[in-house]
Amino acid sequence: MKFLIVAVGNKMPGWVETGFVEYAKRMPHEASIELLEIKPEKRGAGRKVEQLLTAEGARILAALPLRCRTVAMDERGRQWTTVKLAESISGWMRNGGDTAFIIGGADGLDASIKNSADEVLALSAMTLPHGLARVLLAEQLYRAVSLIKRHPYHRK
Repeated sequence: MKFLIVAVGNKMPGWVETGFVEYAKRMPHEASIELLEIKPEKRGAGRKVEQLLTAEGARILAALPLRCRTVAMDERGRQWTTVKLAESISGWMRNGGDTAFIIGGADGLDASIKNSADEVLALSAMTLPHGLARVLLAEQLYRAVSLIKRHPYHRK
């Protein structure tokens, strides 16, 4: 199974890449993490937020592999425990296919992305910087897979 993190935003600080790579390289080969950055739409020039989100949403949809499970990350989404995430990943592994986790840009995600997603999850009810959300999501994916594999990384 491959986890694809599709994130709007590029030119992240070095600590974001370092943190993401640290957890991605820990993943076992049967559950890899790949990052796909989506260029954010330019702000300003009288463009409305809805226009920006629509353009970013179109780029996200174009980048998604065919027939992959989609999980939109949104602060208003459902909040799962790590154990619930691990249980869901176990089921996804049994059913096959890859899973794309979608992180929006500065203004979030277009409603069409959230409405069409298989799940809408929150890492926190608080708004997180998008770079930190990448690192936190990669860590939680590693933790959930560690829990599935009975690796001692996760402690109750």
